[in-house]
Amino acid sequence: MKKQKEIKTPDRIASYFRSEAAVLCAVTLSGLIYNLGLVAGPWFEGQMAGKLGEILAGSAGFGDMLRIVAGYVAVIVTVQAARYVKRFYVRRFANNVNRSMKRALYENLIHRSPADTDPEGTGGLITRAISDVDDCAEGMRKFTTEVFDTGIALVAYVAMLMYYDRRLGLLCMIFPPVSYFFAEKMKKPVQAAGAEKKKAASALNSATLDRTSNALTYRIYGCETERNAIYEKHLAAYEKSAVRSGLLASVMPPVYRAVAMLSVLFILFFGSLNLTGEGWTVWDIAAFTTFLSCFTKMAIKSAKSAKLFNSVHKAAVSWDRIRPMLKKHEYPERLSAAAAAGTELNNFGFAYPGRRVIFENISESFRPGELIAVTGPVASGKSTFGKAFLCEYPYMGSVKIAGRELKDMSDAEIASNIAYLGHDCELQNDTLENNIRLGRSADVEKLLKAVCMWDEVCEMPEGARTVVGSGGVRLSGGQSQRLALARTLAEAKPLIILDDPFSALDRNTEREIFENLRALCPDSTVLLLSHRLYLFPEADRVIFLDKTRALSGTHEALYESCAEYRELFESQNGGDAR
Repeated sequence: MKKQKEIKTPDRIASYFRSEAAVLCAVTLSGLIYNLGLVAGPWFEGQMAGKLGEILAGSAGFGDMLRIVAGYVAVIVTVQAARYVKRFYVRRFANNVNRSMKRALYENLIHRSPADTDPEGTGGLITRAISDVDDCAEGMRKFTTEVFDTGIALVAYVAMLMYYDRRLGLLCMIFPPVSYFFAEKMKKPVQAAGAEKKKAASALNSATLDRTSNALTYRIYGCETERNAIYEKHLAAYEKSAVRSGLLASVMPPVYRAVAMLSVLFILFFGSLNLTGEGWTVWDIAAFTTFLSCFTKMAIKSAKSAKLFNSVHKAAVSWDRIRPMLKKHEYPERLSAAAAAGTELNNFGFAYPGRRVIFENISESFRPGELIAVTGPVASGKSTFGKAFLCEYPYMGSVKIAGRELKDMSDAEIASNIAYLGHDCELQNDTLENNIRLGRSADVEKLLKAVCMWDEVCEMPEGARTVVGSGGVRLSGGQSQRLALARTLAEAKPLIILDDPFSALDRNTEREIFENLRALCPDSTVLLLSHRLYLFPEADRVIFLDKTRALSGTHEALYESCAEYRELFESQNGGDAR
């Protein structure tokens, strides 16, 4: 497979042209041959018209016409061959640019902070961004094409018009710029229609995703008719915006062409004077036909350049939107798990941007080998407490591991210090063992035994090489949870965060895995976030979150001093404090 060219500065248009220098050289050579060869067409047409007059007058024969036709055919074959080569390489250029942009976009989207994604939703963001990339690549393709098909061709046609009659040639230049003026005036309506279409497309895609993802829920609760009506509403809005955008894109080019062709009136009037010898120069039929044909082709090219303005304007708007998402992202080398170390929290707190404080002023010291249980009432911030260590959002206060501030570490350093298991298992459509290893060396059998899953795996058709399906669809909820836990424990990192890892398990399995945790990661600090307090008496310490505050101590101490914790524990354990 051919290696993708690396774009050093993907947020600059010039970088894409430089990266495709070889392709653009082929475009340039074939484009020059094609467009300069086009100029020969009107000349041959004029010569054939003149030769036809001579044949009718009896001063020339069929052989004379045949030689002109043969030359014309040879030129057409050469020109069209060059056109094919040019179009092939222009399309290749556009495809390469599109692929490079989407690769840069992908690398940035997967590292995008949730704070930047949440306002418009991931689905809407991706839909809009991909659409903008397509528009940019198409705009660059049209620009590259029209540099030759319009720019060079126009220069050649103008030069031929000036050669045959300089004054009439200048007179014919009046109306083509008017078509450019109209195209410029249509810039805002075209841009607005295109933006509205993209907005409607994004809403339609989000509605489609919602309808398919939650189909079972809507069916159970009898909401299908209502959701279908909402989908139809988005579909109608998209259809309306698409029609308006397509109408502006398809109706205006003929208008540009009609405006540019108005100069034909000058040619018919002053050209006839030239034929009779009363004009600015003396023409024969061949010259008149050549001039008229040359101008007609120039007017058509001129109309295309006016259309190009709209395409470039549209691409410019898209480029301004996606440029911030095309910054080059360097992938650091994966680091092995860091050495055992303690974790220090000083006035640790967290609040989502623009929202209330979830918790604050937490000062704790975690030592290697400790198992810290974290709990609290519903919506107290247990999951947020664990996620705060991942630095997806900025936290308040200080978090230090081995004396280093967490927020000052690189992504690779954070990954080498922290292992995390959230509510979503995030399993790949791959084998059990590959889901655990993720490219690392790990003792799969040992890990599966630690999470009480080895016997179940042995009964599967392919054992540890059984494919789990997309998202672990072939596994039960408990199996998916334990497989994700095995993956999390594959490396004994200084801090291991487990968010409700036993919610889908029975108590006996939960207790056995709990006991295996200490043996498997004796030098790691384990933060166990859970609403199930069955095993909390065996934790080294308990952190109880409630109304932004945090109480810390042993289970026995909190049970005696905190009424809320005592009530929560007793509600799950029948009043037994043990």
